[in-house]
Amino acid sequence: MTRHIVTLLCAAALWLPALAADPIRVVATTTDLAAIARAVTGDLAQVASVTSGAEDPHFLQARPSYILMARDADLWICVGMDLEIGWEPAILSGARNHAIMPGGPHRLDASAEILRMDVPKGPISRAQGDVHPHGNPHYWLDPLNGRIVAESIAKKLGALYPHHAPAFYAILARFQNELDARMFGPALVKRVGGEKLWVLLLRNELDPWLKQQSLQGELAGWLGRMRPLAGSGLVLYHKSWNYFANRFNLKIVAELEPLPGIPPSPAHLAGVVQAAKAQDAKAILIEPFYPVKPAEFVAQRCSAKVVVAANAVNGQPEATDYLALFDNLVNRLASAMTR
Repeated sequence: MTRHIVTLLCAAALWLPALAADPIRVVATTTDLAAIARAVTGDLAQVASVTSGAEDPHFLQARPSYILMARDADLWICVGMDLEIGWEPAILSGARNHAIMPGGPHRLDASAEILRMDVPKGPISRAQGDVHPHGNPHYWLDPLNGRIVAESIAKKLGALYPHHAPAFYAILARFQNELDARMFGPALVKRVGGEKLWVLLLRNELDPWLKQQSLQGELAGWLGRMRPLAGSGLVLYHKSWNYFANRFNLKIVAELEPLPGIPPSPAHLAGVVQAAKAQDAKAILIEPFYPVKPAEFVAQRCSAKVVVAANAVNGQPEATDYLALFDNLVNRLASAMTR
């Protein structure tokens, strides 16, 4: 009997650490949030995404597999700002995981701390198209917002799993440093520090400060690649790219959609051609899941080039993670707009 008890205790000793080592199950509604979560959790979490990155995230069918993912989630991360309003409620209702419901302790609305754009100032209606009352939800296309979201995820997981909090914050610091290096160039970040560079950029003081410090030649990364194109005209298909255009100082001259979510008409495209010509638009930026013919119609009648680029991780083969998403976008856009 004693030998049998000892055997059971030994087996339990082997089983309990393995149980404790089970990764935290994180489910994000989009591949971008999943990629950021993966970047700040390392081996401590198993991260999945509801969307694939290849579809329009506004329109998704709630499948049984999504409900199972939500049911087993230890943390649910959503974009918020009504991006998922057409399909998230059905998934959460079917999952019956009360902890991840709105207001639940294991739910994170990633938009809580981000810098918002396009928040309507007056009453809105369906006559205005697919307008989001809380602002433009495509905020992940500003790398600063990605930096903010990463910190929000680390804080949330640190609060839920305090024994892992030091690890989450250490991984977060490495991710933010890598993001800063991609944004400003590694040499400049090493010399000045990423947070200071972001503050200077937000205050519109970066260029004069770099000049004062004789550091203009140090600026590299995404900002260095896009800086010569500042002020250039850009035509969009949908308002997905507003955050990116704002961060890199590109001027949006027109959208192919007459209203958000409304397909372009021939009469509207004629007006887009006029605007593109008048303001010397250099590129027409379009997501892979939208039809390219309207963009080609405009491009054939002005000097702009069509640039098809993923607005989500895994939306194109090159966009393998959150930082690679911007590598791909900047490379495609800068190559097309430099002429």
